[in-house]
Amino acid sequence: MNENKSSEKKALPENPEQSLIEATFENVLWSSRFFVLLAVIFSMIGGIALFIVASVDVWHVAVSVFQNYFGGIHPANFHEKIVAELIGAIDLYLIAIVLFIFGFGLYELFISKIDVAERSAASKILEIHSLDELKDKLAKVIIMVLIVGFFKRAMHTTYGGPLDMLYLAGAILALALAFYFMHKGDSH
Repeated sequence: MNENKSSEKKALPENPEQSLIEATFENVLWSSRFFVLLAVIFSMIGGIALFIVASVDVWHVAVSVFQNYFGGIHPANFHEKIVAELIGAIDLYLIAIVLFIFGFGLYELFISKIDVAERSAASKILEIHSLDELKDKLAKVIIMVLIVGFFKRAMHTTYGGPLDMLYLAGAILALALAFYFMHKGDSH
C-alpha cells in the first residue's frame, strides 16, 4: 500500500497550483531537448568523416613525395602542389574541429555536462558553459578556416602587376588585423 502512495505522489504535479496537463506538457517539452542528440551524433560522424578524408589526403601527399623524391622524378610545380594539398587537408581538419566543438557544445548546453571531460586534466577547449561561448569558439575556428581558404586561393592566383600585389598585401593586412582583434580580449 505504501508503494501505491509513493507512485501516486510521483504522478501528481510537484507544484500544487499546477494542473496535471500543464505538468505533463512541461515534461514532454523538457524531454524534447533530447532531439539535440541528432545534431550531436551527426556532427560527430561528420567530424570523424572529415578527419578520415583529410588524413587520407595527407597520406596521398606523403606517398607522392616518397615516390617522386626517391624515384628521381621532379615534376614541375611539385612543391606548390604539395603545399596546396596540405593546406586543403588543414582546411578539412579545421572544419572537422568546428563540427566537434559544435557537437560537444550542444551536448553540454542541452543534455548534460560531460563528466569524463570535467575529471580530465586535458585542455578545456571543448568545455562550453553558454550559447555565447559556443558561438565565440565556433566563430574563431571558422575565421581560421577562412584564413586558410584565403591562403589556398592566394597561392593559385596569378598576379598581373603591382596593383594586384598591393591588393594581396592589403588583404593580408586585413586578415592580420582581424586575427589580432579576434585574440585581443583573450586571457592567454
